[in-house]
Amino acid sequence: MTDVKPLVLDVDGTFLKTDMLYESFWAGLGRDPLATIRAVLRHFRKPQVLKAELADIAPLRTDLLPVNPAVAELALENRMAGREVVLASASDASLVERLAADYGLSPTVFASSREVNLKGSAKAEALAETFGDGGFDYAGNEVADMAVWERADNALVVGYLPSARTLVSRGQNVVELPGGWVWRDLLKAMRPHQWVKNVLLILPMIAAHRFDLATLVPILLGILSFSAAASSIYIVNDLLDLEADRLHQTKCRRPFASGAVPISAGMVAFVLLMLLSLGIAAALNALFLGVVVLYAATSLAYSLKLKRMRWVDIATLAALYTLRVVAGAAAGQVDVSIYMLIFIFPIFVTLGCVKRLTELTLATSDERLPGRGYSRADRGDLLNVAGLGTVGALLIFFLYSISAQGRELYPTTWILWVAMAPMALWLWRMVMLGWYGQQDHDPIVFAMRDKLGIGILMIILSLMFWAAGLWSDWYGQM
Repeated sequence: MTDVKPLVLDVDGTFLKTDMLYESFWAGLGRDPLATIRAVLRHFRKPQVLKAELADIAPLRTDLLPVNPAVAELALENRMAGREVVLASASDASLVERLAADYGLSPTVFASSREVNLKGSAKAEALAETFGDGGFDYAGNEVADMAVWERADNALVVGYLPSARTLVSRGQNVVELPGGWVWRDLLKAMRPHQWVKNVLLILPMIAAHRFDLATLVPILLGILSFSAAASSIYIVNDLLDLEADRLHQTKCRRPFASGAVPISAGMVAFVLLMLLSLGIAAALNALFLGVVVLYAATSLAYSLKLKRMRWVDIATLAALYTLRVVAGAAAGQVDVSIYMLIFIFPIFVTLGCVKRLTELTLATSDERLPGRGYSRADRGDLLNVAGLGTVGALLIFFLYSISAQGRELYPTTWILWVAMAPMALWLWRMVMLGWYGQQDHDPIVFAMRDKLGIGILMIILSLMFWAAGLWSDWYGQM
């Protein structure tokens, strides 16, 4: 034994603001979903084997994992003072050893192997056998650490843990360190600002001129369902993108990437939100439920694979936006024109290109975007596809204006042709703002906040109402 007692740090939730088992699971889902699911099903009752299998499927960048600043500072101070700082974790030994090396901590680590899950009493026994009872100080964060604190000299408790009061009652020295998370950060992970996209569900009602509560109320419920589904998918997307987000200049501040919210909380939120979404959808009608299921399945496929495929990702984004319009028609039981679907799809292709243009313009290097298939060399091609999408949308809108259905709903055809001018202006402006990196990473969210753009959209809508004769119906002949 050394003269100075070592400082022993738990890893998951203590030194790190995350859990390496969950990190490995989601990294594995992103890299090899089938192998990851097989490993979970095969070794669910043998956590130590599961941890080793997952660590092999998707090795983690331990240097990118978020650390608890208070604990990291404590470790640095003790290490600079010449004290041995040791990591002791139930995570797989290969990960713990790399983490210790990343931060210059003691090469001696205590961690799980394929034979032993080093948690609770097993960890306490291993540390006491090496350092002796009371021969070390220990920092932890959960109830399982009580067995270790009972055999340590000083107990360092990270976050709020009521059961740690028993240590004080028996006269043990307890030091509290900041930790834990707040609900506000979980709400942020749900991205409520993205719910504005779901106003697209109202488009079929507007296009069909169905302005009544019997149509509006189910559509509003549909918006709630889609918002819950979208938030659940955003959580999954963030969990699959942890490493890529940590390499991004702004996405590194996202709740899961930064460790502000534990992965386990995100997993629970995902399940609850999806159940809420499906419950509302089932209460509306079977068709809307089918659209929600298709949206969720497509979104998951996008998160797992499709977003890494050049051009396929943009087509998928456009399809997901288009599904919102289909969902609005299903919720309100409104007939949606095939022209409308064909018209909006190239618009969303254009906006998908704008999204990638913005990311590439704001990128700090010429390398491919983390987790995406594009680099700055693709900006020209993205601009061309955005231009084709714009022209295609305008052409389809013109064809609709002279179709039998278009003439029936919009008798004054020439006014629709006038509306094509501000429509082209809005699309061209969005593309240019993306080209110069002057908008949000999500063009739909940007469009809902852009005052000038909203003004142009209101002009388009007003002209379409004029062409349909709605102004005179509502306010009488001028």
